[in-house]
Amino acid sequence: MANPSDNESLIGDDKMRWLNRRVETVNAPGAQRPELKAPGENRTPPPESDEGPKSPRKSLKRPLMFALLPVALVVATYFYVTGGAVMSTDNAYVQADMVGLSTDVSGIVREVLVKDNQTVAKDDVLFKLDDLPFRLALQKAEAQVGNTRNDLIALQTSYRNMQSQVEQAKKDVDFNEVNFKRQQQLIANNFTPQASFDAARNTLQGAQQKLASLTQQLAGIAANLNGDPDAPVEDHPRYKDSLASRDEAARQLAHTTVRAPFAGIVTNVPSLQPGQYMAAATTAFNIVSSDHVWVQSSPKETELTYVRPGQHAVIEVDTYPGFQWNGTVDSISPASASSFSLLPAENTSGNWVKVVQRIPMRVRVENAPGKPPLRVGMSVALSIDTGHPRGFPYFLSAMFGGSGA
Repeated sequence: MANPSDNESLIGDDKMRWLNRRVETVNAPGAQRPELKAPGENRTPPPESDEGPKSPRKSLKRPLMFALLPVALVVATYFYVTGGAVMSTDNAYVQADMVGLSTDVSGIVREVLVKDNQTVAKDDVLFKLDDLPFRLALQKAEAQVGNTRNDLIALQTSYRNMQSQVEQAKKDVDFNEVNFKRQQQLIANNFTPQASFDAARNTLQGAQQKLASLTQQLAGIAANLNGDPDAPVEDHPRYKDSLASRDEAARQLAHTTVRAPFAGIVTNVPSLQPGQYMAAATTAFNIVSSDHVWVQSSPKETELTYVRPGQHAVIEVDTYPGFQWNGTVDSISPASASSFSLLPAENTSGNWVKVVQRIPMRVRVENAPGKPPLRVGMSVALSIDTGHPRGFPYFLSAMFGGSGA
């Protein structure tokens, strides 16, 4: 049996040999330096525990979330309750006064004084017709006024002369009546011959007939003077008629020159050329107003609950991003757009489907110097401040005893 001291010496020799080999291996060129371990020694590090110390950010994240949640709910509730006061729609387009220019007289176009898409002011001359026939007609009408005046003055003079003749005829009748009565008395007493009596009677009858004729002529002259021979010539219907004819000729002459009815921009001008015959009431070209501009919108009927005339509106035009115009609700149509259709919807049929109606609305655009020009037909995004917040939902209002929106 081995001695224990011999065993300990053997173990000591083994450790020395192992240490020498490790030193040689570590000192070799390019060799890694492993961790030195004694035989039987366990150097594996223990696993880290899940319950080790955490970072401060992770430790504050959850309490911060719970603290911000009520704030977020309050803010969301505020915006929900106070929101909904603005009605927005993109079913809106720019409109303006637009007129097809024409005249009520016919003639040959003499001159066109504007170009296509030119800006014009009110009463600017746009084009002219040949005015020679109309100037001649005016001269003729003015001459007719003078002739009518002279005729009426002559009638008044004839009436006064006829009055004098009638007065003289009345005197002649009175004289002949006295003479006839005298002859009657004389012939009754056989103091005058029958021939003298017959002559006196015939003279009286002639005077009476002359008086009747002159009286009839006087009445005819008075009738031509509208029954009032002493009235001024200017009040006579014939004179007024001649004046009306003269004024009509002057009006037609004035209408040979066509002017702008309002400030705006003319368009489709090339359709009218000098030398062209233009019939009355024919559209020459168009003018679009640059001052009277509005927005025509057709929002849904459900969007007009709190919209009223006079409310402020914000107008954004697709053509000009970043620009805004101020406006005011001018009017709301009393009927839906479909009510004016030539073929209105038939709601009594069995396959009827409810369709949300659209109500035409007009928004007046306020003048905005320096802003880009608004053109008819441009698409618009319209926002109207109704001043009526959304309020709490109905079930919450009923729960807390309030009134919903």
